[in-house]
Amino acid sequence: MSHIDHTHDPKAQSWVASANTAGTDFPLQNLPYGLFRRLHSNESARVGVAIGEQILDLKLAAALGKWSSAVQVLLQPLAEGDLNSFMAKSVAERRALRHALFDALREGSAQAGALQAALVAQGAVELFVPCKINDYTDFYTGIHHAVAVGKLFRPDNPLLPNYKWVPIGYHGRSSSIVASGVPLRRPKGQLKPPTADVPVFAASKRIDYELELGLFTASGNALGEPIAMQDAEQHMFGLTVLNDWSARDIQPWEYQPLGPFLAKNFGSTISPWIVTMDALEPFRCAFERPADDPQPLPYLDSAANRAEGGYEIELEVWLQSAKMRAAGEPAARLVRSNFRHAYWTLAQMLTHHASNGCNLQSGDLLGSGTQSGPKPEEAGSLLELTQGGKQPITLPNGEQRLFIEDGDTVILRAFAERDGARRIGFGDCACTITPAL
Repeated sequence: MSHIDHTHDPKAQSWVASANTAGTDFPLQNLPYGLFRRLHSNESARVGVAIGEQILDLKLAAALGKWSSAVQVLLQPLAEGDLNSFMAKSVAERRALRHALFDALREGSAQAGALQAALVAQGAVELFVPCKINDYTDFYTGIHHAVAVGKLFRPDNPLLPNYKWVPIGYHGRSSSIVASGVPLRRPKGQLKPPTADVPVFAASKRIDYELELGLFTASGNALGEPIAMQDAEQHMFGLTVLNDWSARDIQPWEYQPLGPFLAKNFGSTISPWIVTMDALEPFRCAFERPADDPQPLPYLDSAANRAEGGYEIELEVWLQSAKMRAAGEPAARLVRSNFRHAYWTLAQMLTHHASNGCNLQSGDLLGSGTQSGPKPEEAGSLLELTQGGKQPITLPNGEQRLFIEDGDTVILRAFAERDGARRIGFGDCACTITPAL
């Protein structure tokens, strides 16, 4: 599976100076795709590639650059603002464009003079959800989250019997997915407090974040035709950071017997950049189950998946209250976890989703589920951090939180780093909760 090439060379530099800065999310080795529009303009949204503090406008790049005829064909849908059509192309074609963009942006490239005019500062644009999301499914692959939450409700039996056998998921709502920076309103719903005889309709008092990654599918499959494990990676385009917001006081009343509904679909936030699977090649890791756990059924297993189906991606949660923001105080980091703790791999999620013949489409989003680590300080939600809303956390300015309050901004961040590879990041996944109507 692993495919390391010259685009992963950690010593490679770009003629875009900000891409060479230590700690940048967007060095030459990353080149994630997004959708943007210049501020105060009437232009249609267009596809770009993040490079340092700049964005390469692919509409302008297609017109100004000197490309081979094959690369021009690959750039065409991107120049038209249609990322989905490009995502549906083959791995070889997607990789060929990565190579062409890498070479064009590399230090010493003959393209530098022509493409300079295709750059726009990230601070001068509005960023959108990066592609058309046809469908959204959220999985539950974070076993440490599943155990911690299960213990709150079933102390003696936190995991349900199927958890270690099947990648659990539910169908979410793509229409309420927003890009980083878009505020979300506190939802109302039916609540039934433990001491009440009847439910009430009121604003949620237990808004919670969920620290996740989201997988964007590449090419889809025909209805009725499953995707085999050995083919799964051909259908994986890239990853984004995902905050699958939850209303914890609406959720327990409504989710029985059919699962999550209004407690989840009032909004989900994603980072605006899709980091391609090619960019993440240096950060693969082995996928291992404890020896005494059930091993995956054959349709969810392969030697390649066991050898390098996992990914080492650091995940963080930051919070800035309205009071902190007014005082000019920065956001505070609450937790740090890692995607390597996931109980199911991306390939297993995708394969299982299509195993019954479900037809995935280019641009479908598959959420990983909350990614908590084995330690309490690696909890990927406030539900875990506060022990079900019983133990408040204290922010640096002395404020306390059980759940998210109006005016709070939650920022999720992700990055991958390893010796022998250039650090790459995903950009912020930020959202502020505003008061209910």
